Amino acid sequence: MNEAQAVVSVEGREAYSAVEHQLGVLFRRSRALSAEMMREVHPELDPGAYGLLVRIHEAAPARPSDLAAYYGIGKATISRQLKVLEMLGLIGRTPDPLDGRAHLLELTGEGRQRLDRARKARQERFRALLNTWPEDEVRLLADMLSRFNALTETF
Repeated sequence: MNEAQAVVSVEGREAYSAVEHQLGVLFRRSRALSAEMMREVHPELDPGAYGLLVRIHEAAPARPSDLAAYYGIGKATISRQLKVLEMLGLIGRTPDPLDGRAHLLELTGEGRQRLDRARKARQERFRALLNTWPEDEVRLLADMLSRFNALTETF
């Protein structure tokens, strides 16, 4: 590390502190919104299941082990979560043609419909929150969040 990197100005520290604070607020509110969205998908689901349904939809057909690796959680934990989604009729399993011991997961028709309704409600909520912003600022926010998310993929 060179001297320029070692010395962070007071303004720089304040900027990083402000980012940390605002991300904390965003994460807390995001968890609350996810909980609300999950209740729209199914009243018996916990908030984390919304993200799991979205990931299954994006990665389908998905193997449970790949989902566990994606979220950085154990196979037993993902298995419990998937069992609930399956019991509620939101996902289905088919044998993996490449590995007879494994299964592939996809949303059922019911799961897809419920997830689509929840996503549309979420998008409407964002539209309502941001409707006073000029469209170019909404695009800028999306671009900046995309850049930030790309950084965190390699962190």
